[in-house]
Amino acid sequence: MNDLELNRRQALIASGLGTLSLGMPGVVMGSDKVDASGNAVASDKSCIFILLCGGPSHVDTWDMKPDAPLDYRGPYEPIATKVPGMRINEMHTELAKLTDHFTLINSMSHPGAISNHFDAMHNLLSGQSEKRVQQGMPDEHPYLGSFVAKHKPSTRNFVSNAWLIKCVGPPVFCAPNIGIGGYLGSAYAPVFVGSADNHPAMANFKPPQIYDAYDEKRFDYRKSLLGRLESTRLDKDQQVKDWSDLREKTYEALTRAEGRQAFELDSEPVKVRERYGMHPLGQNLLLARRMVESGVRFVTVNGWTGQAEYDKAGPPSSSWDMHGGNMGMGNAFGKGSYGMGFCLPRLDQALAGLLSDLNDRGMLDDTLVVVTGEFGRTPYVLKQDPPGRQHWPKCFSSILAGAGIKGGNVYGKTNRLGEYPTDKPVRPEELAATIYHALGIPINDPLDASGI
Repeated sequence: MNDLELNRRQALIASGLGTLSLGMPGVVMGSDKVDASGNAVASDKSCIFILLCGGPSHVDTWDMKPDAPLDYRGPYEPIATKVPGMRINEMHTELAKLTDHFTLINSMSHPGAISNHFDAMHNLLSGQSEKRVQQGMPDEHPYLGSFVAKHKPSTRNFVSNAWLIKCVGPPVFCAPNIGIGGYLGSAYAPVFVGSADNHPAMANFKPPQIYDAYDEKRFDYRKSLLGRLESTRLDKDQQVKDWSDLREKTYEALTRAEGRQAFELDSEPVKVRERYGMHPLGQNLLLARRMVESGVRFVTVNGWTGQAEYDKAGPPSSSWDMHGGNMGMGNAFGKGSYGMGFCLPRLDQALAGLLSDLNDRGMLDDTLVVVTGEFGRTPYVLKQDPPGRQHWPKCFSSILAGAGIKGGNVYGKTNRLGEYPTDKPVRPEELAATIYHALGIPINDPLDASGI
């Protein structure tokens, strides 16, 4: 192995920071590539991955079937958008103005009969379709953010992979490898930011403690001590110089203020914050934009929209698991915490705010935005009071924007009732390949994304 192509774990040990950093998920430094002078080559692409935990109904959002029977199509009407022929839910009034910025995939599908959150999330986030092995034990596949952190680590921030609000509540809502980095190890697991009781829409929001872990005097002392120890060998051993150069890069990244400043949302104009929406999803998307600006490579945002004032039921991780009355979640078409009347307007505001802001700032070309649930919902409305829809892995919808993704495009389609794909089905493998391709990560069999 080329001495300069040291992995991140070695770089951290060489820097004398191992005891502080090795057990800290998502803290990854270094680069897989160097130029002729031995300097790290930075990647300029990042991803904001918005996970609508619980699985939104595709036939009530982005793949509406207005000509289907009422028991299938539900109570909503589609509205025209900026792109002729692309019609979405009537509550997406702001998103309808921005459809020229994104591709809408209406043919997402889990090939297997996966009907639970646990396995569906695992397959979606790992980019794999096969069932997990050993009678329910998780396999070793790393998730998208970990894979990106491995192959395109940040050169400006000591965090490469972050997750805004870890799924909480019953374990069925958390994919098995969410916090461990899979076979890549914990160094590539995400740094978790915020909770139901500590999110950026709150006045007293506090960032993770890792951003306060920098002790200037302590680090300067260790840096000086290591420098003196190396000085006696520096002229004799080129490899020591290489290690020293990598250590300097690690110190530089760890002492930069960019990472900490990303959490200073009060520095944003009030109009910008309100544009996203003063609720958990809106402010988390604003924070995600700021983290990407600070150099974080992959930010997963939990699609939790918050809790309705009169309805505090449900864990803050699964706004979109809209079963209705059979699981005590209220009307899926109402304005409670598990109702589209509450969740869809907030998603519309937050996502439109993000896409508009990225575009206005000239960041959309270098920032991939992915919006998806782990599956869809039954095309038919459950005959119960109040109404809802069950899990449906056979098809669902996703949105992709930025980083070279073609805008104003509808990719794939389903049958007239929204039961299964009839054209261009997209498995988790293809979605993952598209993400990696957009971020400039080589893959063995890259998806031809020219139409996406």
